[in-house]
Amino acid sequence: MQGIRSLEGEPVKATHPTTHRSRWLPISTAAGLLVVAGLIAGLAMGSSSRHTADPPPAATGFATTGSGMTATPNSAPTSAEPSAPAVASGTASSASSPTVAAAHKTPGKTSTTSQTSATPTHGGAPSPTATSLAGRVQPGVTYQGVATEYSAADGDGACLFGPAADMMIAAMNELDYQNSEACGAHVLVRAANGATITVLITNECPYPCAPGQLDLSQQAFAKLADPKAGRISVTWQLVSPAAAGNVSIRYKVGSSQYWCGIQVIGERNPVARLEVAAGSGWQQLPRASYNYFLSANGAGCGKAVRITDIFGQQVTTAALPVEPDVIQPAGVQFSRH
Repeated sequence: MQGIRSLEGEPVKATHPTTHRSRWLPISTAAGLLVVAGLIAGLAMGSSSRHTADPPPAATGFATTGSGMTATPNSAPTSAEPSAPAVASGTASSASSPTVAAAHKTPGKTSTTSQTSATPTHGGAPSPTATSLAGRVQPGVTYQGVATEYSAADGDGACLFGPAADMMIAAMNELDYQNSEACGAHVLVRAANGATITVLITNECPYPCAPGQLDLSQQAFAKLADPKAGRISVTWQLVSPAAAGNVSIRYKVGSSQYWCGIQVIGERNPVARLEVAAGSGWQQLPRASYNYFLSANGAGCGKAVRITDIFGQQVTTAALPVEPDVIQPAGVQFSRH
């Protein structure tokens, strides 16, 4: 009879005397079976414990994108920022406060197809008064962005100044246009080649014009670069020109003693506020996106007008008659800054 085999395949030799084999055989067989069963059970448990103790590798916290790049979960996705041209523009650093142009809507807004963000670079800190009155575009700050060009026709635009005597004009991007606050601003634009030009903001360039972008008239663009370029990197800043006549006032078409819109023309510095004489004091009028200050109930129509620039300077005009769409010289002007 063969003996019980060990796990290694070798027979287990009987150690009992021959005379007792018949009596001990069942017992030894049973014992051997118990040993084998125990070994099998032990192997099974060992396998189970190894599976529990060695789980699959934990997630690393990075996901591979289709492009092969990794992105961390639980973090906001980053959007690709358009490359800023040379330096950066859009909000004023000291105040914390795109390429082929399409056809221009006159006197509406310009339309371009480029997208470029821009951020401010450097410049002296503006005064607290100028900071509080100027809005997004601050005096004394140099901004960087791009300049594009468009056919400005006669120069009229969203600011409703009418035909331009000098085609050195530009449209401001929608964000920095800021509900017409940029209208009438004089902006010094500098190209990478060192060429400069001062333009008057007479229009608005809507999206996709990016913050910091200027859409120049074709005539102005040609002063900086070859018109075939279509788009160039620039820096720009507000300036207070030396040559400036006097301010004029114009009442909007449809104005009367019961409702009127008042526009300031020819200001040396951007206008921050307009008030009209009303009763024994002054009443500030809200500014429309088309660059008129509106008196909904006729208050102050035909009366004296007080104008404040972004530096806090104030000039006051005499009472002027309500003559719709007539440019009336006011005989006053802001000082240069």
